[in-house]
Amino acid sequence: MARVDEVFSTGELSVIGRVSTASNVTLVCDVDPDVDGHPLRVVYKPVRGERPLWDFPDGTLAGREVASYLISDALGWGVIPETILRDGPYGPGMVQRWVESVDNHTERGNRLDLVDLCPPGSVPEGFCEVLRALDGAGNEVSLIHADDPRLLRMAVLDVLLNNADRKGGHALEGVDGQVYGVDHGICLHSEPKLRTVLWGWAGLPIGDDLVVDIAAFAAALPGELADALVEHITDAEIDALAGRTKELLDQPVMPLPRTSRPIPWPAF
Repeated sequence: MARVDEVFSTGELSVIGRVSTASNVTLVCDVDPDVDGHPLRVVYKPVRGERPLWDFPDGTLAGREVASYLISDALGWGVIPETILRDGPYGPGMVQRWVESVDNHTERGNRLDLVDLCPPGSVPEGFCEVLRALDGAGNEVSLIHADDPRLLRMAVLDVLLNNADRKGGHALEGVDGQVYGVDHGICLHSEPKLRTVLWGWAGLPIGDDLVVDIAAFAAALPGELADALVEHITDAEIDALAGRTKELLDQPVMPLPRTSRPIPWPAF
């Protein structure tokens, strides 16, 4: 029986479905042969299915997803599921391990998701209010997210990645108890583009444990990690990543919004 990592990187991808709501071609695949009698499920985004973006002209979205994973892995945070660039049935693309996520609304007593909506003035304990807006029916609602250290770690990673598209549905609570982030195709631009629904900690300290990890990351960045990143992003973008890292170490506080569009649209 082949090892799991060998199957992940070289096994044949069998397409079983497509995520129809994604803006780029996003396919759900099983990898053959099976591992221990069970198929290895992955997400496959072929480069040929990407829609060009005028403000991200360099490289590929698939490459940016891989670069984002390499950064998450170097930090030791495990926020982004294992992600590689490999060949598939529609050519080279990003392949990422599938996250089996919990469904709070149907499986656990109608609990809120990590990022959710609630009536204004009714933010439950353990949640942060991000903003108030009108829903599709014209009713006022509050956009909220959990005040959860697992989610905070993701928010800090987004600052380092300069993530331009952290929607509510991109934060997944796995059945293993971990919180994962997906969809990092428009990250790592050299200019400020942070757009996220996770603004509940803006202006607050990020915590010494995360600072220690960021300091170790900063020390490792100029070496083999930068050599790996340059295959996917530009030198200017790597320099900007180093600058954001230094800025967060010099002032270990979650930033305030700096752009006119700090929240992605749609938010979910």
